[in-house]
Amino acid sequence: MVYFIREILPGITSGNTGESLMRFLSPNGRIREWEKRVRISDTVANKMQLADAYAQQKQYDKAIELTLECANSFTKDPGIILQLARWQFLNGQYAASIVSFDKLNTFRGVRMSKADDELMYARALEATMETARAEEEYQRIIRVHHSLEAMYYYGLLLKKQGRKSEARAQFEKTGQELDLHPRYVRRTIRKWVWLSKKELATL
Repeated sequence: MVYFIREILPGITSGNTGESLMRFLSPNGRIREWEKRVRISDTVANKMQLADAYAQQKQYDKAIELTLECANSFTKDPGIILQLARWQFLNGQYAASIVSFDKLNTFRGVRMSKADDELMYARALEATMETARAEEEYQRIIRVHHSLEAMYYYGLLLKKQGRKSEARAQFEKTGQELDLHPRYVRRTIRKWVWLSKKELATL
């Protein structure tokens, strides 16, 4: 019941009823369906759908393996490289993720534009001890997107460095800027305010 309320119900209320119920009733159903389609027609499009199905079930090694196959066939496809970077990050392959994100940004007219992707890049830099670059990325994401998630993770970075007053300012900022976001977004980002309050209690 808790899983249904937390994971399925939000999808139903946002209009993704069919897909959400499919994941709930048959977690591996989408994988089996796309494995079958790949056997019938071994196309890049089908492989990427199968890779996405693997990733949905956190089978990131399989998702990465398939996506690398597709990337070798279409070396200039930014969509494939972006998905590869995301799944490498989620699989804890931070250095490889940075390489993929950097490759994406070399394509003419193509750059990361979503705050979530930019935040993955910043966190990967932090995880590989490129602290100065990570700090620059956090600051830019906060300035451009007013991302509460970025404020939280930047606060954690500052806290690790012993910069407590700066960390406190970032954690406090999440609560101050929540109202800048549309009402329908606040439900999904409110947790960063809650987590920031927990960190504030330790400073």
